[in-house]
Amino acid sequence: MNFFRFLKGSFAIIFKGNKTYYLWLAFLFLLILWGGLGYTGQLRDGLIRSHMRDSVSWAFYIGNFTFLVGVAAAAVMLVIPAYIYNWKPIKEIVIFGELLAVCAVIMCISFIVVDIGNPLRFWHMLPIVGTMNFPSSLLGWDFFVLSSYFLVNAVVVTYLLYCVFYKKEYNKKFVLPLVLFSIPLAVGIHTVTAFLYNALPARVFWNSALLAPRFLASAFCSGPAILLILFQILRKTTKFEIKDEAIWRIAELMVYAMFIYLYFTVAELFKEFYSGTEHILYWKYLLFGIGEDKQIVLFSWGSIIMGFIAFVLFLIPKTRKNFVTLNIGAVLIYASVYVEKGIALIIPGFTPDVLGQIYVYTPSWTEIRTAVMIFSLGSLLFTLLAKIAIAIIFDSYNIDSLRKK
Repeated sequence: MNFFRFLKGSFAIIFKGNKTYYLWLAFLFLLILWGGLGYTGQLRDGLIRSHMRDSVSWAFYIGNFTFLVGVAAAAVMLVIPAYIYNWKPIKEIVIFGELLAVCAVIMCISFIVVDIGNPLRFWHMLPIVGTMNFPSSLLGWDFFVLSSYFLVNAVVVTYLLYCVFYKKEYNKKFVLPLVLFSIPLAVGIHTVTAFLYNALPARVFWNSALLAPRFLASAFCSGPAILLILFQILRKTTKFEIKDEAIWRIAELMVYAMFIYLYFTVAELFKEFYSGTEHILYWKYLLFGIGEDKQIVLFSWGSIIMGFIAFVLFLIPKTRKNFVTLNIGAVLIYASVYVEKGIALIIPGFTPDVLGQIYVYTPSWTEIRTAVMIFSLGSLLFTLLAKIAIAIIFDSYNIDSLRKK
């Protein structure tokens, strides 16, 4: 009965807000509608509405899926110092990292659904109901770890908000094991995603033992970059107090992750270019192009340059603790990893194809609009969940009255 009142009270909160709040919701609904109308074309005609072909069979959808897996794993950057080391400045804001993880996993699964063409095929990924081919299927493993990570974060954040709603102390014996379990799960979701690429021996561009560690290192850069900006927005638009010390500590943790990410990248480049085997062809296409086909060279170098500039901005304490340069660095690292996880990771893996041909892939409007729909749905869900969390924590709408209803 108490949990039902909690759900009812939380639902009531989302309908209370100022003009800016409703304008933001209206904007997201319009984007969802615009993107959804584009997706109906794919539902009607199939994946032919995309620009994916036999030569490039993974593209924009899988790139976004891979990137969002990293965003979902970012909650660990807050969970470890908050609950393992009991560092209070971050403990106050870790709940929003868990909310972001929940929304990111939902978007990840949504991109899988749109990529398989007919969404009715998704039921095969469900245990017992479908034919998962588990444990032999790596996609089955990926769905398993993503679902487990989603459930753990959803349970933790719901329980914590429930305790705050009724002004109770949370049970550490219940929360701490789940939090500890979420750490290997966060590592697992990106590791299994990397194994999806590693498991294709014909795609030599992805046959690297460093791929999974590089995925994890980049995840601990891009996800916290989003959180840094979100926390500043929340601090300016709500009563939520986020200490500068917490933001700077997250930025400091990102420096270590960025260094490891850059180190792994340099090690990979040395191995490929020093050995000089025929497999270097894919790296040459990525970094220099092949003949007149230089379509992604600008993107690949742009990703490298943006990542290096962000690393320097976060490395120097003076620029790391200046919010202007901090935000510039956060945007640059976000853009760098987004390009690296999409264009710079997937396209060279398929180019040239097994026949030596170069298929120039660019996302179709259907793919772009579908991606906008999914990102807007995720943003809408995060907005509503953050609205509930802030209201409950700060008793913004007289939570006492909601408890009694």
